[in-house]
Amino acid sequence: MLDVSVIDDPAAATVALDPVRSRLLSELIEPASAATLAARTGITRQRVNYHLRALEAHGLVQMAQTRQWGGLTERLLIATAASYIVSPKALGPVASHPGRRADRLSASYLIALAARVIHEVGDLVRHAQAIGKRLPTLSIDTEIRFRSAADRAAFSQELAHAVTTLAARYHDPSAPGGRAHRLVVVAHPLPHAPESQSTAQRANEESS
Repeated sequence: MLDVSVIDDPAAATVALDPVRSRLLSELIEPASAATLAARTGITRQRVNYHLRALEAHGLVQMAQTRQWGGLTERLLIATAASYIVSPKALGPVASHPGRRADRLSASYLIALAARVIHEVGDLVRHAQAIGKRLPTLSIDTEIRFRSAADRAAFSQELAHAVTTLAARYHDPSAPGGRAHRLVVVAHPLPHAPESQSTAQRANEESS
């Protein structure tokens, strides 16, 4: 089972986004039969089998094993991934792309960059799996609380300078056997914590 699978086929995306089928996918982290799923979800076994056939037809679930049950052969299915994400490629011509955004400081441009990463890396992962190789990637995720807008601007300038300097040092467009990599650096404000959580956090800070 994959940790995450990127869905780029529109039909598969439609199948996965159906509420009932999405629920079944979440239940199939471990192998289960249609009868077991029917008992868990309260859906008739006939309807469960109908949804499972659709999921299996689009490669979202697969057979894990079979077992004998009451003289019958029962199929146990499992999801092909622990989680799924829909690629912008599934949206066809209306999919977001950074080339359509002129303002590189806009939130729309950041979203378009993230969409392109999902699209490109999803394709690369599938190819790497097909040939039995590991895809080399690097991810850095951290949080920074700036004291002021001025500090945020200063950090942005220093970061841009550092990235530009490193890229210039290591970039060699004529290196034999070299391979181009895409480097994307983004920053955005964190979502506000719910009011109840903020209140509880302040209470804990005051009591400590």
